[in-house]
Amino acid sequence: MPDLALKKVTWREWLGLAAGLLALVALFLPWTTLTASRPEIEDVLTTLPADDVTRDAWRSGFLAWAPVFLLFLPGLAVVLFGRVDAVRRAGLPHLWLMAAIGALLLMLLGWISLDWQFDADQRGILSAAGIEIGSGLGRYLGLLAAVVSAVVAFFDVRRLRAETRVRRP
Repeated sequence: MPDLALKKVTWREWLGLAAGLLALVALFLPWTTLTASRPEIEDVLTTLPADDVTRDAWRSGFLAWAPVFLLFLPGLAVVLFGRVDAVRRAGLPHLWLMAAIGALLLMLLGWISLDWQFDADQRGILSAAGIEIGSGLGRYLGLLAAVVSAVVAFFDVRRLRAETRVRRP
């Protein structure tokens, strides 16, 4: 039975879980927003329902919501099983690092392909009206969570390496 004593959990593992939780919260914040530089178009946007002007991660596509789970699940796993020596030596910190890097890359790809949420006709109409497709607060918080998780996972991998060097005869 794994030792699930929470007082043994390191600050790195707590920070990994915190990054995953921050990403989960960011799921429900705006990830994609529509803005206009012309005041008359901005006034029209304010009269539209909020769901038409902003999109949360669920409605922004796979590259918005999938990386969040790549952050949360390993963050939860390292808190629950990070102090189990066999699991740790089997590569849990490495798995966490790869998941965080994968999430970071998927988020960056989602940022690059931000306007692909709309088809070519919609993009043309939005562009002709002077409406820009932009990033919302959720996308920034998700990216921050991915960076924090990747950095902390890197330090955890380094710590595991130091731990295994000390144990060798």
